[in-house]
Amino acid sequence: MLQFAAASALTAFSVATAYAHASLETANAAPGSYKAVVRIPHGCEGQATHTVRVEVPEGYVGVKPMPKAGWTLAVDSGDYQKSYNLHGREVSSGTKAVTWSGGSLEDGHYDEFVLSGSLAGVEEGQKLFFVTTQTCADGEVKWDEIPAVGQDLHSLAHPAPGLTILAAEGGGHGHAGHGGGEQAVVAGDLEITAAWARAMLPGQPAGGGYLTIANKGDEADRLVGASASAAGRVEIHTMEVVDDVMVMRPVDGELEIPAGETVELKPGGLHIMFLDVSDPFREGGTVAITLEFEKAGSVDVELPVRSARGGDGGGHHKH
Repeated sequence: MLQFAAASALTAFSVATAYAHASLETANAAPGSYKAVVRIPHGCEGQATHTVRVEVPEGYVGVKPMPKAGWTLAVDSGDYQKSYNLHGREVSSGTKAVTWSGGSLEDGHYDEFVLSGSLAGVEEGQKLFFVTTQTCADGEVKWDEIPAVGQDLHSLAHPAPGLTILAAEGGGHGHAGHGGGEQAVVAGDLEITAAWARAMLPGQPAGGGYLTIANKGDEADRLVGASASAAGRVEIHTMEVVDDVMVMRPVDGELEIPAGETVELKPGGLHIMFLDVSDPFREGGTVAITLEFEKAGSVDVELPVRSARGGDGGGHHKH
């Protein structure tokens, strides 16, 4: 059953070419959910990198790192400079830096280090910088140079990976990137749209949620888990007609998102089940859910709550 609960680098390690800078896979993003993929194009000059540390900039909140096989993960937490609204709640502290250690990135190899979080309290045109440090046996390379206004990034020897904030979508109310309505959440090769939850009746312990996941990549991904603060458990269920009765069952195993295909979670078919809900969903509100994908990692999505009228596709339901 699928259940979800100024440069400081050592001279010996100088970078030979501008295109070899550490960088972000996506260097432009609107406020809302954002997956930061820090690309490390090589080890140190002649040596393997055994530790990578990424400092989280102010304005990137609710950050969760993706573990890497063969590396030990450590998270430094602390207070933000101010409070932020994250999925309807105020947060004033969180992840400040993430360190992956004990691995081995050879000088001639390339790797990626992934964070998932939300861009909050940011404005169009603002720039955030992810100061990144590679540590090797005999020293380190620190990507910490921040360009002055109008300065060419390639004029710096060790520029910090930078992100430029785009205009907020959907009227700029701070919910862009959370998947409400036709708003898309992009995570790796996945695009999540048409997200919503059904309003619940008083005392109802379970509710339904729906969304569409499109895989734009060349490899399949899998939904391996999900969680929501509004529910004790989150499961993926499927519906089928058995002896003229609509039967609902939890999906056994992981939910595959085939390459180049779209999977719809909708009334009358595959859908999200929120179980052990203490405060029933109310029309006009939102439900925050975190989806865990095998490749795309952790993705936060907000589901606007819509009317309970209309049922779940007709028929009588039983488990």
